[in-house]
Amino acid sequence: MTGPTRTAWSTVPGEDERYRPLYARALGLRVVNPGGVLCFLFFEGAVALAVLLALAELVSWWAVVVLPAAVALMVKLNDMVAERVVRSAALVPEQERDRFRRQMEPVVGRARVPRTLPGMVVATEQPGAPAWRCGTSDRPWGAHGPAGSTGDSVDRS
Repeated sequence: MTGPTRTAWSTVPGEDERYRPLYARALGLRVVNPGGVLCFLFFEGAVALAVLLALAELVSWWAVVVLPAAVALMVKLNDMVAERVVRSAALVPEQERDRFRRQMEPVVGRARVPRTLPGMVVATEQPGAPAWRCGTSDRPWGAHGPAGSTGDSVDRS
């Protein structure tokens, strides 16, 4: 027997399986691939936390067994959810993936930003509309807010 066989959804090649941490191999993780430090924190960290809580008499001594088991259960559940997400993503047609990528790509250098000075109002002129100019007292918006807020009167006739 050469070792456990891995499914097509595994992120770890079959020959590298023996180099994975014991925690990941014991849980049979397929998609989530925690390293040695993370596996240490998952198991030994949970045991140490449970011992500290039990010594402080905040929980009973059963927590030394229950807390690492609960952490292992959550890690395995996370792996199962990640596997389902990978499988469902593989079912999305390539055309939809390309359309999604185009929609999510940031567009750089295509927005036209007018250059203005602080307090300057920029308005496009439309046919039949008055052209408001900076520096005149008859502009609807100025550096101090809407016309009339500082006592200015606006005659738009």
